[in-house]
Amino acid sequence: MIVSELAELKPILTVLVLPPAGPLLLMALGGWWAWQGRRIGRWLLCIAMLSLWLLSSNAVAVWLGQKMVPVPPPLAPSEIAATLKMHNIQAIVILGGGLQPTAPEYGTAQPSADAAARIRYGAWLARQSHLPLAFAGGIGWANQGEKGAPTEGDVTRQMLSQDYNLPLRWVDDQSRDTAENAEQIRALLARDGIQRIALVTSAWHMPRAAQLFSAAGFTVLQAPTNFAAATQRPLLEWLPSPPGLQASQRVLREWLALKITRARGN
Repeated sequence: MIVSELAELKPILTVLVLPPAGPLLLMALGGWWAWQGRRIGRWLLCIAMLSLWLLSSNAVAVWLGQKMVPVPPPLAPSEIAATLKMHNIQAIVILGGGLQPTAPEYGTAQPSADAAARIRYGAWLARQSHLPLAFAGGIGWANQGEKGAPTEGDVTRQMLSQDYNLPLRWVDDQSRDTAENAEQIRALLARDGIQRIALVTSAWHMPRAAQLFSAAGFTVLQAPTNFAAATQRPLLEWLPSPPGLQASQRVLREWLALKITRARGN
């Protein structure tokens, strides 16, 4: 019970450490010390403002993704079927990436942008290889306590059926993080003798996901998608923007999570 309660604090602690909250808290501390006449306060203010600017730029987010997370290369598009066959892949597992709880234009919840990219790539792999699809994604620690909240599994099943005309054979809709995704989907696939999988998730999430799924007993072929890349003119890449801030958040969060996972020996 205590472990569960502590785990539910993860989203709050993560938000406080990562940008923009982390630099803003540092800025507040610097402002307080500067008001008290301490020189270090002015330095902290400058450092916090500069870090917030840089971490809000897509150029820095792309650089962080290249340096801090060992992103695997993409699978060769022209050799997908042959690659999956060569590795004796038995199923394609798509990892969830969050929900948009309210989408009035659809009248129901929809996958987040990250989740939609993963689902689309997983569907493309399935059509190229004719392999069955599995989905690992539940409610998540951040949504605990929201009664009646839809699961990613339900939303993904509906999207695959309506948009891609593909069935979803296995669904994990109870997990709260990637480690639980690996454990839950392993139990489901083991019933059908599935052990060799192509794992689909965002490129920045793949190193930790592949490690956890391998630890759960899978032989994993990494099938990353949603790579970070420059999308604007060079000058605009260095200017603060919401997409740049979000990309930096993802990379830094995944870097921290990867360090913790490795420290635990998972």
